[in-house]
Amino acid sequence: MIVPATPSAATPLAEAAIVGVDWGTTQRRVVALDARGEVLRELADDQGMLAASGRFAASLAAVLRSIGPLAANAPVVLSGMVGSAQGWHDVPYLDCSVSLHDLGARLFRVPDAPDAVDCSIVPGYRWQGVDGAVDVMRGEETQLFGAIALGARDGWFVLPGTHSKWVRLRDGRIERFATYMTGELFALLSRYGTLASVLRDAVDDDAAFARGLRAAARGALSNSLFGCRAKVVTGALAAASARDYLSGVLIGSEWHDALARRAGDGVPLRVIGTASLARRYARAGAVLGFDVITMDARAVQLAALSALQTSIGLRSVNRL
Repeated sequence: MIVPATPSAATPLAEAAIVGVDWGTTQRRVVALDARGEVLRELADDQGMLAASGRFAASLAAVLRSIGPLAANAPVVLSGMVGSAQGWHDVPYLDCSVSLHDLGARLFRVPDAPDAVDCSIVPGYRWQGVDGAVDVMRGEETQLFGAIALGARDGWFVLPGTHSKWVRLRDGRIERFATYMTGELFALLSRYGTLASVLRDAVDDDAAFARGLRAAARGALSNSLFGCRAKVVTGALAAASARDYLSGVLIGSEWHDALARRAGDGVPLRVIGTASLARRYARAGAVLGFDVITMDARAVQLAALSALQTSIGLRSVNRL
């Protein structure tokens, strides 16, 4: 668990006006804000959806004790896989006809929250194409909501990670999106199978990453992946560079497919991610001839929570 420095016992902790919980599959990040949207406290732990399964209420109660105290009636907003079929509650997806501007009015109220906490789950989104293609997101909609709060409401948004998303926004509405299992494939291929044995003593190699990006455009992904092994065993690629080459192939496959879907069609292309992932995707954009605007994932998440705080406050006033 990562917890910021705690004030001395003589200094009372300020009460949180809102708490946000980004509850993923394996990790959980929690932040407490004051009424002005300033960060009071934050922590991260390994109590993701899988670890908390069957005891979500108790798990939330424990982490609220760690992040507290909370002001009376302070809302707690959960996002991510906690709202999936494997999570605490299976929250229905919103259709893409629902603007992200309206997300704050579509929160799912948790009926069995501990200690009568005002707890809600942010719903994900579902997209369906005219050809029957279907895609879904959970968690990324909150980051997009934060990007809109920061003034970015049009263009392509890339959210890299275990399952990378490419999302086209038009005036705050999701027009379409596509998901790529880039991070998951990289993790699996790095640990198991034919390629794992040649990924030895890895070093940073931008040139190998660029080679992988370009190789991904030349054929099917499975062929490009085997090409990584073939290059190493024939001496055409140093084993220490194979990890960055593999990263380039996987990210390149994602980029080339997204470009075929008209990503980068004259509108801004933004990457929302951690510093390391954002740099890698910006590097990919530069190699392929695209300017990329990077947005820090934490700043976007905080903006989303602050905007949701306003939405929830307005909703409470309207109930009076």
